[in-house]
Amino acid sequence: MPVPTQELKLEIVNAATGKTLGAKAAPSADGALVVRDFPDGGPSPEQWRLTPVQAAQGGQAQDDQAYVIRNGNAVNGKVLDNPAATDRGVRQADATDGKKSQQWHVVPVEGEAGLYFIESATDGTVLDLADPGQDDRRVVLREYDDSAESQRWRFVPAEPERTSDPVLRWAPLSHWNGRQSWPLVRSTALRPAPEATPSFSDMLLVVQRFGSDQDAGGWKSDGVNRPPSGQPGWWAGLGDRFLTATTGTKRADIVGLKPAKGAVTSPSNGDGTFADERALHQGPPSPSPADLWTLVDTTGDGRPDVVVLAADGVRVTSQDEAGTFTPAGGKLVLKAFGHGQQAGGWLVDKHPRFLVDTTGDGRADIVGCHDDGVWVSLQDEEGKFAPLTDEPVLRAFGHNEKAGGWLVDKHPRFLVDTTGDGRADIVGCHDDGVWVSLQDEEGKFADPLYILDDFGADQGWSSIEEHPRFLAPTTDGGAVDIVGFGPQGVVVSRGRGDGTFEPSKLVLNDFGLAQGWTSSKHLRLLADVTGDGKPDIIRFGDEGVWVSHNRGDGQYKQAQLVCRGFGYNEDAGAWRVDRHPRFLADITGDGRVDIVGFGGPGVYVARNLFRRFRTR
Repeated sequence: MPVPTQELKLEIVNAATGKTLGAKAAPSADGALVVRDFPDGGPSPEQWRLTPVQAAQGGQAQDDQAYVIRNGNAVNGKVLDNPAATDRGVRQADATDGKKSQQWHVVPVEGEAGLYFIESATDGTVLDLADPGQDDRRVVLREYDDSAESQRWRFVPAEPERTSDPVLRWAPLSHWNGRQSWPLVRSTALRPAPEATPSFSDMLLVVQRFGSDQDAGGWKSDGVNRPPSGQPGWWAGLGDRFLTATTGTKRADIVGLKPAKGAVTSPSNGDGTFADERALHQGPPSPSPADLWTLVDTTGDGRPDVVVLAADGVRVTSQDEAGTFTPAGGKLVLKAFGHGQQAGGWLVDKHPRFLVDTTGDGRADIVGCHDDGVWVSLQDEEGKFAPLTDEPVLRAFGHNEKAGGWLVDKHPRFLVDTTGDGRADIVGCHDDGVWVSLQDEEGKFADPLYILDDFGADQGWSSIEEHPRFLAPTTDGGAVDIVGFGPQGVVVSRGRGDGTFEPSKLVLNDFGLAQGWTSSKHLRLLADVTGDGKPDIIRFGDEGVWVSHNRGDGQYKQAQLVCRGFGYNEDAGAWRVDRHPRFLADITGDGRVDIVGFGGPGVYVARNLFRRFRTR
């Protein structure tokens, strides 16, 4: 687990004993600390905060960041202290600004995710245990011993603090005379708290089509693909439904891919409802369940085009000024990146492909990671895609072992500008952590550099589905950061703007596996729900939709329940990940995302009410 930020309270647990750091059952006058059990019904374990002394400056490495380890008890307020006593016993004492003996380094244990040495900044000794025969073992300072498990410590964040109110229900009450009454009592269900901001309207069925029920069309996904949920390189397959702007307006429309008809759409009316279904685009001559579709502006003219990765290669259907997509079936623009052998044999479960402007000229290029590495086709000023070269542009980030052994379901890859020069770089999360390949002014990708020991399988990030990761700036004018839903909660690594990232921090003790969030039941996304330009964290949970608002400094507030719908529980709609896609999209053109879900009976909408509440 990454080092938690100072806002989070946590227990410090010894790896050898499983016991928690705290004061003795009968506290001593000198504040001596021990590890001990805290039985149910007794005092709660001490909780601590890691407060950075200062940011790394000059020649000081970021990994040498010193912390004050502060007792989270507001009344106590003491800090971990090295008194340099003869018995080397560690204590908690009153805080003194700048006192070196109250400063500590948190050093990851190599090869053991989530375990740390706690090292004194004074003399380099580390926290250890004395008195092996006692129940309450004293905490002391000793020299490093890599074989001593008692020198390893785990940080366990406190339970998250969420904002919601209980639902009231009528409950029958029998009286002695045989009469009954129905008083209001609290239910186990939750509803949004009145002060929750941003908030959304109640869930409303607006279109009785595009649903999984037979009366609503019997829609289901036939292809193996990833929906446009923030994961890298989204593509849709036959049977999929999604939200995207099909014209030059800012409003998102409903699009569905019918096996027999191609793409159909219900355009947004701009008021939270949608118009009747109509044909949007006829598919390739021989559509296949293996075809992948997307709508994207490939030329920079402001109108999205339909791009299909078909058996014979890349097919593009352009949109003219009248909103018509021609030619029917698309124009074959590149005999590559397709699933047929004549187009390279690209497979969805092995070879991610991206449409992204890699050079900053406003035109979308095609980038793919095949068995042997990265292949690129640039688009020129005439809208033509260049044929692939004889060799990959980079022998890395590929499926084969010689190219790194990157797996689609385990190792996310992104194309994003990490340096601010307008050119896309390649960022990938492998087993051991984050690798980056920078693109130079000539369009060449450098050999990948290993830059961060987190966000990889070795650190507990087992799969893309279970632990989504995103690259986006989380502060005003900031560089691209890495945001991920890790085993213990939300983790952020701030971008430095030079292709590297700061050490990761646990910024929110929520929405990880430790808090019960799983990919089989819940969706977790990034989107700007307030219109302030910074991404918030949105989760579709058991009770409904939760939002953690971006504070603007790379930190996130504790979650608020903002909509009692689109959730896994029966009283929240019984939405299922494998049947009911849900999206955040602006369907009104007001600059704020709304919630749109494809349920059994059809399309449900919850309008974004943030600005309305804020201006009353």
